[in-house]
Amino acid sequence: MSRAVLSLGSNLGDRLAHLRSAVDGFRPWLLAASPVYETAPWGVTDQDDFLNAVLLVEGDLDEWGWLRRGQELERAAGRVRERRWGPRTLDVDVVAVDDVRSEDPELLLPHPGAHERATVLAPWLDVDPDAVLPGHGRVADLLSGVDLSGVRRLEVAL
Repeated sequence: MSRAVLSLGSNLGDRLAHLRSAVDGFRPWLLAASPVYETAPWGVTDQDDFLNAVLLVEGDLDEWGWLRRGQELERAAGRVRERRWGPRTLDVDVVAVDDVRSEDPELLLPHPGAHERATVLAPWLDVDPDAVLPGHGRVADLLSGVDLSGVRRLEVAL
C-alpha cells in the first residue's frame, strides 16, 4: 500500500476534459481531487496557460506503478513529448509517494522543483492542509514563499 501525490496539468485542447480523464483513470485509488487552477506557463513561457490540479491517491501500486499509470493516461490523451516544459494535452507528475526517495532519472522523488511551484503547492494544500513535502517541509510554509502571480483558482469541479 502506498499513498501518492500526483500533479496534473494541461494546456492543449480541451484542458478540463484532459484533467477529468486523469481523474477518471485514477478513480479506483482516488482519495481527493483538488480544485482546478489556471496558471501561467513555467519554464517555457511562450505557450498557453495551464489548468492544474492535484490528486491524492492510495493503493497497491508503488512509485513506479503510479508513474506508469500516469504515462498510460498521458498517451491516451495524445501527449507528445517534443520540447521539455512545452505544451501538452496532459501531464501527470508523481510529486511524492509516502517518504520514498528516488534518484533514478526517470522518477526523481520527491519531484524536483515541486517545492517552488505554486501549480503544485496551492492545489495540494487545498486537499491536504497538513501536507509535508519530504525533504522540504510543510506545504503551507513552502507556498507562503512562492510567487502566486499568474495563479488563479477556478470554481470548477473535477
